[in-house]
Amino acid sequence: MIAFFDKCRKRVRLIVLPLFAMALAACDPAAMGSLANTGGAKIDTDAPVPVALLIPRGGSASDELLAKNLENAARLAMRDLGGVEVDLRVYGTAGNAATAASAATKAVNDGAKIILGPVYGEAANAAGVAVAKQGVNVLSFSNNPTIAGGNVFVLGPTFGNTANRLVRYGKRNGKDRIVILHSQDVAGQLGRNAIQQAISANGATLSGTVDYALSQESVIASVPRVKSTMDASGANALFLTTSSASALPLFAQLLPEAGVSAANTQYIGLTRWDIPPQTLDLPGVQGGWFALPDPSASGAFRERYSAAYGSDPHPLAGLAFDGIAAVGALAKSGKATALTGASLTQGAGFRGATGIFRLRKDGTNERGLAVATIRDKAVVVVENAPQSFGGAGF
Repeated sequence: MIAFFDKCRKRVRLIVLPLFAMALAACDPAAMGSLANTGGAKIDTDAPVPVALLIPRGGSASDELLAKNLENAARLAMRDLGGVEVDLRVYGTAGNAATAASAATKAVNDGAKIILGPVYGEAANAAGVAVAKQGVNVLSFSNNPTIAGGNVFVLGPTFGNTANRLVRYGKRNGKDRIVILHSQDVAGQLGRNAIQQAISANGATLSGTVDYALSQESVIASVPRVKSTMDASGANALFLTTSSASALPLFAQLLPEAGVSAANTQYIGLTRWDIPPQTLDLPGVQGGWFALPDPSASGAFRERYSAAYGSDPHPLAGLAFDGIAAVGALAKSGKATALTGASLTQGAGFRGATGIFRLRKDGTNERGLAVATIRDKAVVVVENAPQSFGGAGF
């Protein structure tokens, strides 16, 4: 999960894994910013809405699979628009920033009034910069908040959203003195920052931070430091940024052995602890908390997609469904300004493939997440995902 490739393109690719990784991408504030919250192309309310879908078609085999799934999901969402017609035009980016910029420019020249995608953070940033002067908003499938702002929105689930949900739940349930355990790489630092911000925003207490390098020796060496920090601070919760694909299995064994037990410490995870399913067997994760998309909505989407296309959707496919759902909901207003930043960030939000979501004025998003735990090697939802904004968790 937190292994990072060489600079720029490959590093940013990890951005789109569902809460498995974060990375930095270049951003050009001078080219963005001016359109924040207000810009956006006007639509002809008497004609189908021209929407461009930028997908990593033309890239690797895995990119091709993702591209097909995104297009499938977008077309599935078009069936639900209740009278709103979308003229969907699909462009391949090959997962490349320069190609994405060219595709975005061509899409706008072809008449697109909004762009859905691209997937990778650097490509999404490049697409946004390319069409900023034309006043076209980009709903990217990235989850990288560093590219958000101006005419670029990120639809992917962010560390900040997850951290807020879990810290808020912990605060209400008496687990509010928190130690953060994070890796020293970019993903770990961004995860740490998100948790720190959530702690501050929700009136919890930061009881300490412990970092480690991405090596087995460093992970092992960090365990006594965690124990010492927990004891010295009186913390009652430990928030880990790692995943089952990285250091979680080792921490799940070593921390309880060192005396950081679930009996007196609430373990909290920034990533999904039910992926892959084998993670549920780890003794150290039993009783831990993590967040996940609304299981009911996610299940319904998976069933509809499978019925339509004969296979389960890619984990990111729902983001394209969400983009079309948002466009359709706004276009129903019959207003020419339906796709401006002010309309996109309306507070009521939208209902998408995995539950409710809304776009924030800073270009990031909020998603309605459930809080889950692991009991007897099975996932148990301890607080349902909210069904509207203003409910539990918001």
